[in-house]
Amino acid sequence: MWGKIAGLSAFVWGCWKLNLAGSMEFRMSFLLTAGMMVINNMVWILFWGLYFNRFQVVNGWSFQDVVMMWSVSAGGFGLSAVLFGNAYRLGSLIAAGQLDIYLSQPKPVLLHILISRMSVSAIGDVIFSLLLYALFGNHTIAGLLKYALALLIAMLILMFFVVIVQSLAFFIGNAEGLGQQIFNGLLAFSTYPTGIFTGWGKLILFTVLPAGFISYLPIGLLRAAEPVFLTQAISVAAALAVGGTWFFYYGLKKYSSGNMMGMRN
Repeated sequence: MWGKIAGLSAFVWGCWKLNLAGSMEFRMSFLLTAGMMVINNMVWILFWGLYFNRFQVVNGWSFQDVVMMWSVSAGGFGLSAVLFGNAYRLGSLIAAGQLDIYLSQPKPVLLHILISRMSVSAIGDVIFSLLLYALFGNHTIAGLLKYALALLIAMLILMFFVVIVQSLAFFIGNAEGLGQQIFNGLLAFSTYPTGIFTGWGKLILFTVLPAGFISYLPIGLLRAAEPVFLTQAISVAAALAVGGTWFFYYGLKKYSSGNMMGMRN
């Protein structure tokens, strides 16, 4: 058992190294792409800075809380797109019948697909997240551990939510566009304080679009760990991971090969 785990870990690590090496082949393009994403995100922090310069608190949220919300959201997305980048084009791979190469190899199919691609621009999101933590985060050991847990929860929610919506392609054809639109909604709402939403809006953010479990992390975990919320957030992340994996493999039974031959080094 431990040998299989070690072998699978080595396989995953090898894929990540190859993805990074491929991205670094064109060094200037890599730096520009990642750098522009950092700058793009910084514009939003500037906007919130101007807002809080006039209004010091928004329904209990301070500027530091909002900044850390962006750090967690951007970091969670960045990690998912860097480490498991194929999740965001899963629908097109399914619709085009391009899963054959993964089905023919003795590796977990979903894991193999997800780790086979890295988003270069998302590296900028990770850098941006770390910069915000360095400037505004709690630098104690406990603060660092809570920040790492927040990133893990956000990454799992975002990644497996997109796996679920992209896996709709097994049933309705090319779902990449639809999945991207739904995911963009989730990502957008995860960058606004939950305190500004009430009624049905807040209910949707904690059910249909689980963005609330990401955007509330700076309050319910980083500022002061709230046991009830933290248990709910971890449970939602775990449920999406299990549900997303099950839904993918259930849909895989309906997959139609594209009769495409491929070779990978």
